[in-house]
Amino acid sequence: MGGSARARWVAVGLGVVGLLCAVLGVVMILVMPSLIKQQVLKNVRIDPSSLSFAMWKEIPVPFYLSVYFFEVVNPSEILKGEKPVVRERGPYVYREFRHKANITFNDNDTVSFVEHRSLHFQPDRSHGSESDYIILPNILVLGGAVMMESKSAGLKLMMTLGLATLGQRAFMNRTVGEILWGYEDPFVNFINKYLPDMFPIKGKFGLFVEMNNSDSGLFTVFTGVQNFSKIHLVDRWNGLSKVNYWHSEQCNMINGTSGQMWAPFMTPQSSLEFFSPEACRSMKLTYHDSGVFEGIPTYRFTAPKTLFANGSVYPPNEGFCPCLESGIQNVSTCRFGAPLFLSHPHFYNADPVLSEAVLGLNPDPREHSLFLDIHPVTGIPMNCSVKLQISLYIKAVKGIGQTGKIEPVVLPLLWFEQSGAMGGEPLNTFYTQLVLMPQVLQYVQYVLLGLGGLLLLVPVIYQLRSQGPKDTTSPPNLIAWSDQPSSPYTPLLEDSLSGQSASAMA
Repeated sequence: MGGSARARWVAVGLGVVGLLCAVLGVVMILVMPSLIKQQVLKNVRIDPSSLSFAMWKEIPVPFYLSVYFFEVVNPSEILKGEKPVVRERGPYVYREFRHKANITFNDNDTVSFVEHRSLHFQPDRSHGSESDYIILPNILVLGGAVMMESKSAGLKLMMTLGLATLGQRAFMNRTVGEILWGYEDPFVNFINKYLPDMFPIKGKFGLFVEMNNSDSGLFTVFTGVQNFSKIHLVDRWNGLSKVNYWHSEQCNMINGTSGQMWAPFMTPQSSLEFFSPEACRSMKLTYHDSGVFEGIPTYRFTAPKTLFANGSVYPPNEGFCPCLESGIQNVSTCRFGAPLFLSHPHFYNADPVLSEAVLGLNPDPREHSLFLDIHPVTGIPMNCSVKLQISLYIKAVKGIGQTGKIEPVVLPLLWFEQSGAMGGEPLNTFYTQLVLMPQVLQYVQYVLLGLGGLLLLVPVIYQLRSQGPKDTTSPPNLIAWSDQPSSPYTPLLEDSLSGQSASAMA
């Protein structure tokens, strides 16, 4: 086979390869989005065969609970009617372990489970120990006094005498461990004996006593196996499709997910809604901005200013009232009637009147706002920091001497942060399977299309060059004598040629 024929076959072969690459690239561009979507749906649904099932069942992310107390600096002055002064103490940090149990798949595309959690103190992350003493309002005394305000004078007198007999005061000095995880209090027994319907508390009393070695109730959520549109949404909580704590249908609705995973394929118009048993309500976060966490693209969702707004500022929240100033939510109806309020730390995003009424508060969006960073393609959280504050409404109650001359004020007790960030092997697996591989395939399809286009040009260029115009004015292999090297015979050849030319002319 001649060189020309070989070159022609090589050009044709490269053209065929280019055509195949181009076709494969086009097919990948058309088909790959659908394939990626199918793979994502397959791996984020609640199914034992999905990639995220093990992560959903037992969260591999290290979660931490950080607690900050507002220690009361001037308890005696508060009883005289002066403005409270507080000092922030902490954090006291606990490692939080969670795992789901009693997992039952139902016939209606739902799964039921309870999530157990346990908390373990982390001295190396804490500023202090659980044995630290902190002065706080005595919730049983001051909270109980507000709850008794509308009762008869006889009951108030009985409460005053009972408190005095038991040595109960308006403010208490107890350890961090007692405040959080409970302490034996004779006043609880007194209440249960004489006012059995006031506090449904048995045994120890503590602010977080129900959060350790416990669960947050029975959740039933949609798996997304049969109906993707409902994936991760809560169907029921403790058998209820709605709660009955609040005063409107909308506020009692159980909306969103259980707060761990959301539907995939989010956009900036998406919202992050979840039901929180601790807050006794559903909450909705809104898109803030886009970012990157450890190489993984994320959407950051934050709390809108309307989350804890009162009914006069945001009418849909009217069902959470009776309300005080905007920016705090009255949770007394789901906390045995105790005058407790939920808000952002240091009354961030609340009416300034609240933070101005207590010295020592400094609301700061960088320190006190909450956020969740979500991978928008899968709906899986990468990094989160949820910060909330618990406050107690206190005041002087006529007929209960222990309340002195306390001016009405919403006094912060503590704020806490629940935080966690994906890392280690789970992060590497997630990045490889759900971020890196789709990106590589996306690049490959365009590389194939570009390479195919270049290879298709090879036979075209070869054909154009082989059919180019030929020079017919000169004989082939014409040698310019002037360019040849001289030799001894050159003059003889020149004389011979000159003679032949002369004879021809004659």
